[in-house]
Amino acid sequence: MIRSMEQDRAVKARHRHMWALGSYAAVAAEVIPELGATLVQASGVGPGDRVLDVAAGTGNAAIPAALAGASVVASDLTPELLEVGRALAVERGAQLDWQQADAESLPYADGEFDRVLSCVGVMFAPRHQVVADELVRVCRPGGTIGLVNWTPEGFIGQMFTAMKPYAPPPPPGAQPPPRWGAEEHVRGLLGDRVTDLVTRRQAIAVDRFASPEEFRDFFKAHYGPTIAAYRAIADEPERVVALDQDLADLARRHLEGGVMRWEYLLVTARRRG
Repeated sequence: MIRSMEQDRAVKARHRHMWALGSYAAVAAEVIPELGATLVQASGVGPGDRVLDVAAGTGNAAIPAALAGASVVASDLTPELLEVGRALAVERGAQLDWQQADAESLPYADGEFDRVLSCVGVMFAPRHQVVADELVRVCRPGGTIGLVNWTPEGFIGQMFTAMKPYAPPPPPGAQPPPRWGAEEHVRGLLGDRVTDLVTRRQAIAVDRFASPEEFRDFFKAHYGPTIAAYRAIADEPERVVALDQDLADLARRHLEGGVMRWEYLLVTARRRG
């Protein structure tokens, strides 16, 4: 489906607003801090590399890439996240460039970067093929594309399924974010423009939450998509109670001994020369 410029601006404004809700920095720092470093290592980032982190958020991958010696641009649609990332980078002694940019229309030259990364970021852009085309375009021939995305079957994929009946409807033409965590979907998006494509299903051990209710309340307060779902039903108290129960029940099924395992797909590929 082709969107008009006015529709596209409205979609982008909605996404910026959603990810500015709560505190994604708390999620990145307290719940999934090691994901970015895992991606940086798997992508072979090292001194002298030109790296673009797309939908970088607060820098979960961009900051480790800079600390590895790379020249890094951290791009994101939401300026509030970039501001937090700048402060975190200063705290950690990392030097990098923070730029507001749309993953569906990156303001960079063809082949400008040696490594193009995204850590649970681009999966939330509505048009998957458009984003994939941009990732390939800005990566130099022979360069590496590295992605971490939540799988449909894993905990976060199940969480989005649980929230869907309560959340605002997606924009026309939008595809579900967890599809980026399905191997065949990613292979189809990147196609024959890449070689050496490797996909690995891995899991992160989350020990931040002592109870299902603690998980629910944390995400209800800090995670933009969850906050947006609750706001959409704020005038329907019975549905708020139902969503409360659904999220707690989901966490209860996955919480064992104070630990949950959240599955993700790690993807690395080389742009065909």
